[in-house]
Order: sequence, then structure tokens, then C-alpha cells
Amino acid sequence: DAGPRLDPVRSNGPAAAAPAPIAGDILERTRAAVRSRHFSPRTETAYLAWTSRFLRTPGLSLGTAAEPELGRFLTALSVEGHVSASTQNQALNALLFFFEHVLGRKPGLVEGVVRAKRPERVPVVLSRDEVRRVLAQMGATPRLMATLLYGCGLRLLECCNLRVKDLDFDQGEVTVRAGKGDKDRRTAFPTSVREPLRLHLEKVRRLHEDDLRLGLGRVELPNALSRKYPNADKEWGWQWVFPATSHYTDRLTGQRRRHHLHESVLQRAFKEARLKARIAKPAGCHTLRHSFATHLLEDGYDIRTVQELLGHQDVSTTMIYTHVLNRGGRGVRSPADQLGLEDMPR
Repeated sequence: DAGPRLDPVRSNGPAAAAPAPIAGDILERTRAAVRSRHFSPRTETAYLAWTSRFLRTPGLSLGTAAEPELGRFLTALSVEGHVSASTQNQALNALLFFFEHVLGRKPGLVEGVVRAKRPERVPVVLSRDEVRRVLAQMGATPRLMATLLYGCGLRLLECCNLRVKDLDFDQGEVTVRAGKGDKDRRTAFPTSVREPLRLHLEKVRRLHEDDLRLGLGRVELPNALSRKYPNADKEWGWQWVFPATSHYTDRLTGQRRRHHLHESVLQRAFKEARLKARIAKPAGCHTLRHSFATHLLEDGYDIRTVQELLGHQDVSTTMIYTHVLNRGGRGVRSPADQLGLEDMPR
């Protein structure tokens, strides 16, 4: 297993000078600072990437590095790299964390650098018919996953991270563990998907039993549960709902484990299905979550209910879907419809 890439953002500016040597202990200290605060693995990867990139700045001296060096790096990133507002803010957050929690210096005002204002975009939403057409073009497992994205309002990784114990067929709910912001939540369990999901789990159980007979059957457990419960990683309840087709070797323990299906599998399947369904909207897997929220509001559910199902911390985040409801002519008669254009010769 190769480690994470430490330079995920490509710059369109001039070629950078040869990178300066990076002190490995600095990155390890950064990693330890991130993990001690229980940030997500993706946040850890991003923060290490930006720290590594900053440390490769020609002529940088960590002993004297302060606001001017940080400002020049971020300004070049924005002006020469032409990165998006979210990428610029991510780099700023990562380097402010590095200065404060690794170097022990809390930067003051960074001259010439401001937190970029993220543009307000109306989310892409598929109609119910468009969702049906896309799902009809997908294979069995991708269709199940996509149906859960739409029917439960899940994020892509939340769906991939589902474990058998998170599905409650009797209560009719799905529990999302450690979602965005490391928060748990419960959401709806579509009736239409329960029987296909039961059949799917029967296949997964047979796969797990075959693994156990071969001395395998382990999965990764969150935090330190594997030390507290040494055999829990073999239990049926902890198995992935959508397991990968092959095993991997854990770098720390040397154990052979099965990971969940990689998110790119569903992303590719969704894109192919969208193209086959002849849908021109730039829709991706996350569009199904947007469609879930919009269609619930169309059906008359109150916005606080939708907020809880989506796991939004603030209702203002959920309010963006009311903007979608107010567009597309709902409740508004266009003035062009009063001109009698349909009666004009063509």
C-alpha cells in the first residue's frame, strides 16, 4: 500500500524550483497533532499534503518562518495556481494549524491573504423521473448503493462505510456512524430497497463465511476497538454492507483484511448510467442526496425534519433546497407564456 499523495493540487503557474529537503519529524509531529484531535483521515491527508508543500518552499527557514512566508505561499497559490475558493481556504486552515499546533506560533494578520468567499451555487437536482432512468441503467450492487444515496440522503462515503449492524430492518431506519463532523445520525430506510438488500446481505454473508474458512474475515474497526475486542473484526455485525472484491494487508498489523467497496466504483457506474439515460445535467453521486432533500420538501416535510435526516448542523445549510424549490417555474407564471408564442407560425 503506497502512502497518500502529498501534493493533490496541480498548479497551472510556472514550474516550481527543486524542492528543499523535508524534515520527516516535522511531518510526523503534524500527523500526531492532527490525530490527537481526532480529525478525520481525509483531513489528516489534506493537512499533511499542504504542510509538505509549504515546507518545499525554496529558502524557507522554519526557525524564522512567520506571516510573510505564509502570506507569499497562499498568495502564489491563489494568483498563480488559480485554485478554487474551497482549496484556498483548506490550505489556509492547514497552515494555520501547522503554525499554531506544530511550530507553536499563532499567526496574526497574514498580509494580503483573506479567507476566500465561496460562491453560492444552486445544487444540481434530478427529477424523480431522471432518478428512475439513471437507476434503471445501473447494475445490481451500484443500483442498491445509489438507491440508498437517494432514499436515505447519504453521502457517498457514508454509504460505502455502512456496516451490517447499521441496518435496522425491524425499526426501518439506517444509522450513519461518524458522518461529517464525526456525528452519528439516523435516517429513513426505504421500504422498496429492503428485500433487495436482504438478498444482497445473504451473498455478503456467504462471502464472509468463505473468508473465515480461509483464516480471513477481518475488517478494520474504528479507533481502538480492535484492542478492546480482539475478535470483533470477524463478527458479522461489523462487516461492510458493500465489501471490496479483494483483500489488502494492513501496514501496521500485517493482517489480511477486506475493505469496503471503493467509492470510485459507484462514481464510474453512476456516470455511465447518466450518459446512457441521456441526462445532460452535470450530476454526480452527491446529486442524489440533493434530490432526496428537494423531493422531501416538495412532499411537504418540514425543513427541520430534512435537516436532521441530512445531518446538517445549521438549518441555514438546509435552506439552500428551498431556493431550488422556488426555481423552475413552481408557482410562477412566466411572462413569455402570456405572449401567445405557441400560436405563431413556425
